[in-house]
Amino acid sequence: MGMLKRGLLVGLQTTWTLGKIIFPITLIVTILGYTPVLGWLADLLAPLMGLIGLSGEAAIPLVLGNVLNLYAAIGAILTLELTVKEVFILAVMLSFSHNLFIESAVAAKVGIRMSVVLAVRIGLALFSAFVINLFWNGGQETAQYGFVSNTTQPVAENWLQVGWQGVMSASLGIVQLALIVIPLMIVVQIMKEKNWLKFISKGMRPFTKMLGIKENTSTTLASGLLFGLAFGAGVMIQAVKEDGVEKKDLYLVFIFLVACHAVIEDTLIFIPLGIPVWPLLLIRVITAIVLTIAIAYVWKKLEKKQEIERKEATYEH
Repeated sequence: MGMLKRGLLVGLQTTWTLGKIIFPITLIVTILGYTPVLGWLADLLAPLMGLIGLSGEAAIPLVLGNVLNLYAAIGAILTLELTVKEVFILAVMLSFSHNLFIESAVAAKVGIRMSVVLAVRIGLALFSAFVINLFWNGGQETAQYGFVSNTTQPVAENWLQVGWQGVMSASLGIVQLALIVIPLMIVVQIMKEKNWLKFISKGMRPFTKMLGIKENTSTTLASGLLFGLAFGAGVMIQAVKEDGVEKKDLYLVFIFLVACHAVIEDTLIFIPLGIPVWPLLLIRVITAIVLTIAIAYVWKKLEKKQEIERKEATYEH
């Protein structure tokens, strides 16, 4: 019962922290929706966003998600009338590229170049959006958010009604996210206190071998996959000190994690947007695996080439 109580408290604290972000952003964006501001921004960015299958106003959640976090982006999406395809493209982009400043800084503390992290995350976001838009012709119906459609809201006739509509939208978003976050935090707390992470990391050794990464990175990989990039970075800092993780493995494991970290939480929080989350999960995992294996292969080839060149240089002397 103690673990459940602690997990519940963490869940409530997390919901409160996220609520302080979601509530004001949803309220502000809802109010701005009744002013010309969002229209101007949408018109300005429409040509650029059109290249990846999005309307101009979809830039708002993209900017918020990258500058702040996923919850801020979701708060903005809940106020917009978007198609299922647009919401799915946004979800995929944001799953690869969110909270850029903080998470990139965390990776830099471990010894990863921030430019590499930014290039991988932003590149994956843009490339995935372009491919989805190119090959998916469906999803043109208006997205249904959670249990309530954003099209069923009555049009506000005065600023008091606009404010009330914003409050209701924000409250609904927080409630729906709490229904996901609190149970998730309870499970995470149990996993931490039961030390299940060690067993998971042992089971991941064949997976790390497939990726071309040494076994001493398995705990970092498991931590990052389950609990996020920051938690994975904390484990990696210890692993670098205690296990002597090489620079190559350090980069490979973080390239995997920047594409696919906190994969359970980051996938489940998109459920209130009413999109299919299984394709979202598969896209992240498959992309991370293929990208890491490809980079590991190229890196290995370059190492062999450098070794041959060193040997030839030695023979010449």
